[in-house]
Amino acid sequence: MKERVILHSDMNSCYASIEVLHRPGLRGKPVAVGGDPELRHGIVLAKTPEAKRCGVKTGMALWEARQICPDIIFVPPHYDRYMRFSGLAREIYGEYTNKVEPFGLDESWLDVTESTGIRGSGEVIAEEIRNRMKRELGITVSVGVSWNKIFAKFGSDYRKPDAVTVIDRDNYHELVWGAPASDLLYVGRATGRKLKDVGIRTIGDIANAEEEFLYSRLGKMGRVLSAFARGEDRTPVAQIGSRAPVKSIGNGITAPRDLNSYEDVEIVVYLLAESVGARLREHSLAAATIEIDIRDSGLYSFSRRRSVSIPTNINSDIARYAMSLFRENYHFGNPVRSICVRGSNLVPDDQPVQMNLFMDENQRTRRHQADLAVDSIRRRFGYRAIQRGVILNDETLSRADIKSDNVIHPRGYFDRGNLVGI
Repeated sequence: MKERVILHSDMNSCYASIEVLHRPGLRGKPVAVGGDPELRHGIVLAKTPEAKRCGVKTGMALWEARQICPDIIFVPPHYDRYMRFSGLAREIYGEYTNKVEPFGLDESWLDVTESTGIRGSGEVIAEEIRNRMKRELGITVSVGVSWNKIFAKFGSDYRKPDAVTVIDRDNYHELVWGAPASDLLYVGRATGRKLKDVGIRTIGDIANAEEEFLYSRLGKMGRVLSAFARGEDRTPVAQIGSRAPVKSIGNGITAPRDLNSYEDVEIVVYLLAESVGARLREHSLAAATIEIDIRDSGLYSFSRRRSVSIPTNINSDIARYAMSLFRENYHFGNPVRSICVRGSNLVPDDQPVQMNLFMDENQRTRRHQADLAVDSIRRRFGYRAIQRGVILNDETLSRADIKSDNVIHPRGYFDRGNLVGI
């Protein structure tokens, strides 16, 4: 049986690189993408190499980044740009294979096994893609080449920026097994601490540990990591179009005043739901799961989610599911301070679905068409050209254009059954 040839392509400093392309005057300067420095909130989503050399890290608070890098320039995120470049990158990848699986906006796996007879080895194909991305899109990528997805991703992380790394059966003991355990996909801080407590410090230590011992310490993830470390991941690369390039689309807000009733919360939930719905429709996606995150004035917080029978991007559906989750799980021991509404488990909105006999499909279609009409009006005349009645019940809460602060979350490896084959 022919061994697979898997690539993992990772756009280097994706968000920051795209912002610099659009603003050439920023080239060579320490730049970070994220948050709103004027309102003094937010975190660093991406940074240029110049900012990285100053010690700026992804996830760092903006004020903290300013402290260690006084000359840093903050720019707000422009997700439409990132989605466009992500699509352009996948068009290039699609010329080499129809098996292209996104892992967030800036990363993709490619199964080029069937292309090697025509286009050359995996390394040759990776070098060609690397050069094309730089020449045609103006951004650099690091590409890993291996026989499985996990080692291919390790390769793309091994040398940055603008590099190709081959992880094969001759060198993986040296390159992969000698690396810290934290370099293996899904060994985060908590898992890393648990492994360190039992003397496991490298990926090789994970590979050589008894699988049942890892299971006793980490549960099911112990077996998964054991397979990952030994290069036994056999999950296939999904075909183009079978997966959305993002895991979830959501918005959250710290309310301008305490929310003291279900009516207050409903106003904010509708604001957030309209933002999430509009962004889903922009990218032709629908959410199979609706989620909420809540924090009150006593700092109590919780997250809840619900799968929906038919994936949706309709504003009223999103708001209804979110409010139902809220009412079932919160009873106002304290006022609510912040709310996040999120659509996850995203699918293309034209994907066939099983009809629900108890749902009026004509009414659902009309609600969708009404949302599209509102989207069109707002694009032409501004967000406040048309407002939902419930939102106008409170002048303070209705002022925000929450859509401009939308959050797009990267896709997780285990979403939608990616454990098959392990």
